[in-house]
Amino acid sequence: MDIPFVTLALVAIVVLALIFVKKAVVIISQSETKIIERLGKYYATLQPGINIIIPFIDRPKAIVTVHRGRYAYTNTIDLREQVYDFDKQNVITKDNIQMQINALLYFQIVDPFKAVYEINNLPNAIEKLTQTTLRNIIGEMELDQTLTSRDTINTKLRAVLDDATNKWGIKVNRVELQDITPPSSVLQAMEKQMQAERNKRATILTSEGQKQAAILKSEGDKASTINQAEAIKQQEILKAEGEAQARIRRAEAEAIAINKITEAVGKSTNPANYLLAQKYIAMMSELASGDNSKTVYLPYEATNLLGSIGGIKDLFKES
Repeated sequence: MDIPFVTLALVAIVVLALIFVKKAVVIISQSETKIIERLGKYYATLQPGINIIIPFIDRPKAIVTVHRGRYAYTNTIDLREQVYDFDKQNVITKDNIQMQINALLYFQIVDPFKAVYEINNLPNAIEKLTQTTLRNIIGEMELDQTLTSRDTINTKLRAVLDDATNKWGIKVNRVELQDITPPSSVLQAMEKQMQAERNKRATILTSEGQKQAAILKSEGDKASTINQAEAIKQQEILKAEGEAQARIRRAEAEAIAINKITEAVGKSTNPANYLLAQKYIAMMSELASGDNSKTVYLPYEATNLLGSIGGIKDLFKES
């Protein structure tokens, strides 16, 4: 059975209408957009949701992106933050040390129109700009400063890239250096330097400990010497005070004895002569009990002393 021509025409019109509707209705996901050109001229930037375009007259503009490490063309622009992981590149420091650095770049497209029309290959441009800027920054720094100043390098690199990519509609949020790999010879030299530094610190700590021990020992000896001197001083003071007290007691005893003698012999006889005579008699007793071969010499005033002894004898007789 032959199908009428009218039926075929209607079917063709329906199919073309469906194709037209499918081409005319564009659904944009959230955080994405498309640049629409009408007859080769910029027409509109589509917003998330349902958008209507004229098929075969309006078409989306393709943009270069990176997919799985390779450049690819797509007509959908991702407005979310993206990360580029660049391969390692050789850089030379200010002190002529060659090393390898790879970086991570976090950026976001904030103006799709500029990202499409102001630069031909956006990922390649960002990569080359990052590499050249990184070489310039590292070239102004020495090796030690490079290894210890990652935050400084990241800040400088982000500032330069953000300023340079502003005309491309790109916002560079942050830059992170993943690995900084000096040559093996430099790594060996750094290892030896660190070992020498650790030995140096150990030697310094040992000498400081010995110094503190010597200081504490000398302070202890000093305190011990001072304490000993203070003890000797106190001992001598106490000894002197004891001797002084003994002399005072002996003087007081002699004074009492003289007073007693004075009362016994009366005021007519000198008590001093009596005391001297007693001491003389005691001395003579000691001489008599010793070696008889010794010669005893009596002073000239001994005759007076003997007279005092005689007076004492007469005194006893009277009593």
